[in-house]
Amino acid sequence: MSPSVLDRIPNKEDIIGAAGIIKPYVNRTPVLTSATFNKRYNSELYFKCENFQKVGAFKSRGAVHALLSIPEPDRINGVCTHSSGNHAQALARAAGLFGVPAYIVMPENSPQVKIDAVRNYGGRITFCKPNLEAREATLKEVQKQTGAIEVHPYDNYDIIAGQATAAKELLEEVPDLDMVLCPVGGGGLLAGTALAVQYFSANRATVVACEPEGADDAFRSFQKGKIVPSVSPHT
Repeated sequence: MSPSVLDRIPNKEDIIGAAGIIKPYVNRTPVLTSATFNKRYNSELYFKCENFQKVGAFKSRGAVHALLSIPEPDRINGVCTHSSGNHAQALARAAGLFGVPAYIVMPENSPQVKIDAVRNYGGRITFCKPNLEAREATLKEVQKQTGAIEVHPYDNYDIIAGQATAAKELLEEVPDLDMVLCPVGGGGLLAGTALAVQYFSANRATVVACEPEGADDAFRSFQKGKIVPSVSPHT
């Protein structure tokens, strides 16, 4: 069974394998440029447009890979997760592709558009109070009642390997990048991007994590050498 937490680092072959596994079920998103921005910053800028991905986010990559990494007999009771939006949609969609039940715990203040999307993809929603403790406690109860397998939004080997395929595709099109700017929330995309750059970048590009000043928990976590939770983010 696929590990539920990250107990080893995805290697180059894992990411190549993930790319092949998810290829029929996700988009190879375009890499676009902007003459205006290139001139303004005196640089060559390339944008990996994951907004054109299934469900509108890179999360589809990891969700499909994680689901298909679970042996088919073990999927019978479904999968479950907690998420306020994109991972919830991505896992519900991935599960629906293969007739697997998806149980999603969402904060009661989640955007209605994301709630509707999860339901449209067939996700079975349980609402909870909008804090991490409530999300985790509610998920444990859902898992106890259903026997579903948890697919964590980012602390998951197969999620990280799946998210890494976005940077792999970028580097296939622009192999000589000097720097990759990567958004960071939970850290799944950042971890995957850092690994992909290490394995596939022609000149070992520098990876820079980017987050809003009002939600700088990743920055503070790196400073302190331990996870610092985001309590009241302002984005």
